Order: sequence, then structure tokens, then C-alpha cells
Amino acid sequence: MKVKEVKEDDDISIVDAETNTEEIIIDEVSGKEVVFEKPKVKDALSEYSDKPREKRKKIYVNNVDVSVFLIRETYFDEYGKPITSSLKDFTKQKIEHSFKSLDDFLQRWNSADRKEALIEELKQQGILVDELQEAVNKELDLFDIICHIAFDKPPLTRRERADNVKKRNYFTKYGDQARSVLEKLLEKYATEGIENLESMEVLKVPPFDEFGSVTQIISLFGNKENYLTAVKELEQQLYSMAA
Repeated sequence: MKVKEVKEDDDISIVDAETNTEEIIIDEVSGKEVVFEKPKVKDALSEYSDKPREKRKKIYVNNVDVSVFLIRETYFDEYGKPITSSLKDFTKQKIEHSFKSLDDFLQRWNSADRKEALIEELKQQGILVDELQEAVNKELDLFDIICHIAFDKPPLTRRERADNVKKRNYFTKYGDQARSVLEKLLEKYATEGIENLESMEVLKVPPFDEFGSVTQIISLFGNKENYLTAVKELEQQLYSMAA
């Protein structure tokens, strides 16, 4: 490196050009210019660049990719401490601590007045509900994720569960319009999840508004109690194939 003193009146652009000029070194013996090779900078990944990357092996259960459960990521428990095991193992331990068996879990799930309340309870027990749903196929219900991880049950997608209900002709006992409402609720479940079925607010948005106001929709079932009973029965139909 060359250092050149610069005076106040000097043209900086000229000085810069001069200081950037490489000095030529002549070998005293041969009289030839000495050329220095630039050092090679090794790419941190070059060692592996010629090797084909091994693709993550995917594991499918009922056409659902569940291989993500084998990957270790950085997650934190309810106390803010990093989880040292895989998300799958951590969830399995939490579920086994909260439920004695698959039957115990199914009984709690099916008897819950609101699945949303039970899901919140699971969160409070330290089960990483949001992380589980983010990590796997978005078409899976939390119910199936838990049953698969903790009890080795083959998971079904929400669409598959909805289709199973349709095959049973469950809606035939209702009038045409009431049946249409339930069919649209079933479609809502298939695309968005169980929580929306339990909220009366869902009746205020498309496609339900085509049936009229919330009061008018409920009247199709006779009264509010009958409507809520119909929704409860729909949920039972969705999860009746779980065991």
C-alpha cells in the first residue's frame, strides 16, 4: 500500500489516480517484471458445490407429507426456553402428559362445546398449536396433527373429512335451505378449519348472506337451539371416523 501526502490545494482526483497506480517491480537478476498472482478466495460452499445436494426424503401418510415432523427447528416452550427435541417429540410428550390415551383425547375433543375453547386450553398446556399448523400441510386439521403425532393415527385432510360426511347423506333429514346452509358450513370447514363453524358471525358473511340475515338463517332450523344442535351434530359427523 502506498501513502501519498496530500496538500490542501492538490487536485484530489489526480492524487487518487496516482495512489491507485500499481508499482512495477523488476527482478534484478532476470530483468523481468515480477507478476504476483492474486490469492484465490475459497467459497465456503465450493467444497460441496460439485456434490449433488441430497434432497429431503418426504414421508407420506394418506397422501399427506408428514416428513416435516422429523426436522429440528428452533422452537420455544411456554416458559420461553428453547426446545431441544423435535417439534414432533415435544408435542407427543405434551399430549401424553395431558391425555391418558387416544380414547381420552377423543372423548375430550368430541364432548367439547366449542373446539376453539379446547384448542386454547391446549395452548395453555404448552402445546405449540400455531407452530404445528404452520409446520405441516395447511390442509390438515389440528385434530389430525395431534392424533398422528401422539397416537400414530393416519391423518386425513379437512377435505377428506368433509367428503366422508357428504357420502353418508347426513343432510337428508333437513329441508332444502337448511341443508344448503349445512353444506356451505361443511365447505367452510374444508377450506378454513373447525373454528369458523362454531361462530355465529360466519352467518353474516358470504356465501351465507344469500340466505338472508342471521335471524332468517336460524329460522330455517326452527330456532337457535336447533341450529346449534345441527352444527354440533355436523362436528360429530366430521370426527366420527377418527377412532
